[in-house]
Amino acid sequence: MKRLYYLTSTLTSVEAISNDLHSRGISDWRFHIVSKNETGLYTHQLHSANSLYRTDLVRFVERGVILGGLIGCSLIAPLAITNPFNLAMGAWLAISLFCILVGAWVGGIGGISSENYKIRRFNQSIEKGQYLIMIDLRKKDVEEMTTLMTQNHPEAILQGLDSTITNPLASPDGKVHII
Repeated sequence: MKRLYYLTSTLTSVEAISNDLHSRGISDWRFHIVSKNETGLYTHQLHSANSLYRTDLVRFVERGVILGGLIGCSLIAPLAITNPFNLAMGAWLAISLFCILVGAWVGGIGGISSENYKIRRFNQSIEKGQYLIMIDLRKKDVEEMTTLMTQNHPEAILQGLDSTITNPLASPDGKVHII
């Protein structure tokens, strides 16, 4: 799936885009609106982006799982091989799983307090009162949607195209860094 990012400056425009997307069969789950004016979105019954789209929760949980898995494997594997405590293999696997879960939990705590790295670049525009509209589409539908948006909603400016997949190794600037 691909995600198109549009910025527009009025709630009327957002509502028109929402109605247009709904008439084309795009459900609320496939487009999300980030705004400083949450009350306006609620009043107009527009689908505001939830915390999964606003925060880095998913990316940090993924990082926590990776880190917890690495720590769990690097600490538990030598102990499981030598088995100094005479534990069954299932116990060692349970301890490794516990490390992964702790990593995910710690990552989630960090992620919920951090803004999503994919929308961070739109901060200034959102703070100035603009509305960020994210539309999730199949790759084959991207060109049709950009044409539709250009024709029907010229006030909405296309800001970019990205994947809907979260990359746990991406840095805040969008570049991929290997641990």
